[in-house]
Amino acid sequence: MVKAYFAAGCFWHVEEAFRNVRGVLSTAVGYTGGSARDPTYRQVCSGKTGHAETVEVTFDPSVVTYEELLDLFWNIHDPTTLNRQGPDHGTQYRSAIFYVNEKQRDAALGSRRKMEALGAFGRRRIVTQMVRASTFYRAEEYHQRYFEKNEGATCGM
Repeated sequence: MVKAYFAAGCFWHVEEAFRNVRGVLSTAVGYTGGSARDPTYRQVCSGKTGHAETVEVTFDPSVVTYEELLDLFWNIHDPTTLNRQGPDHGTQYRSAIFYVNEKQRDAALGSRRKMEALGAFGRRRIVTQMVRASTFYRAEEYHQRYFEKNEGATCGM
């Protein structure tokens, strides 16, 4: 099992996209990339903790590769908007890949270069942060598998 961490706006939407991938063993929504210890949703939403809404993806690399997860990441959000996805805005909604080792960092950087070379987002510059993963704080239980628990819910994407 390997872990990967992705921030791409509202974590409900991101979690749902990764949860449905063959080879993904589990997902959890939470917060990482900031300075506050054990932050709450309310604190993160204030924009004062520095954390991003993040999804922890635990996957089996013999079934799905990190590179395939990166491809999904680029396709489920707009990595060219700084601190914004849809109607959600603030640093907690930034686009970021939190890598756990140098192999993931190199793959993420290579993937970003590939997207830029393909012109995947036209002339718009990718602003996705590439940051070493720090402590991941699991969000409150009512956020976990939110769409599964709340049929018809949306997060503005």
